[in-house]
Amino acid sequence: MRRVLLRAAFVIALPVLLVAGWWVTSDDSTDVYWPPLRTILETFPDVWTGERLKDDVLPSVLRLTGGYALAAVVGVALGTVIGSYRRVRAVCEPVLEFLRAVPPPVLVPVIMLFAGIGDTMKVTVIASGCVWPILLNTVEGVRAVDPVMTETARSYGITGTTRLRSLVLRSASPQIFAGLRQALSIGIILMVISEMFAASNGLGFTIVQFQRGFAIPDMWTGILVLGLLGFLLSVVFQLVERRVLGWYHGLRASSRRSP
Repeated sequence: MRRVLLRAAFVIALPVLLVAGWWVTSDDSTDVYWPPLRTILETFPDVWTGERLKDDVLPSVLRLTGGYALAAVVGVALGTVIGSYRRVRAVCEPVLEFLRAVPPPVLVPVIMLFAGIGDTMKVTVIASGCVWPILLNTVEGVRAVDPVMTETARSYGITGTTRLRSLVLRSASPQIFAGLRQALSIGIILMVISEMFAASNGLGFTIVQFQRGFAIPDMWTGILVLGLLGFLLSVVFQLVERRVLGWYHGLRASSRRSP
């Protein structure tokens, strides 16, 4: 119990210090672009009502979920194939390195030409940026599968989907989840960027509208909502990761305890 309380104190200590520092340094601010934190917090409940959460936050979350899920499926599938076959990897690596170097926001106007300005465009933009860390981490995870385990599976006649599920994906899963974690933060950024182009709702659209209307405290509340959304998604991701990779974390903990 003491360890849990100590860990919780460490977790909340830095956010509390940052908020306190923000409150103190901005308390006597008269700058229109840097309002006091007190003013922002007082504005927050008036701006983010239940209706606005449904009209702006929910569409953003759905777009992020769609693009992230699409990137996860494509990234893991292609990464498994590329990582499993040396010749495929030799052919694909130059193209992958070229495409990875292109910043996803640059592709927004191009994607708009083919996908229009609706939700399809926004989901595609999110997926186009999220897929790379998932794909590349999956490739490296599949390549790092223990050769001894591979030979053992072959000796026992474990092939096909059973080998893929029980050996390849299971061995590569810690690396895959590392890519998924990186992709989550990229997805949030691209969600906001995509909603700044030809959108009629969403967090990115709303924040830009507040900025253009010089509703600066309202704009800051939107930034706070983005931060809270990122924090909640990170917590959910950690819970899923702990459950799926329970065997891996248990193995690491046991190896640390052993002499």
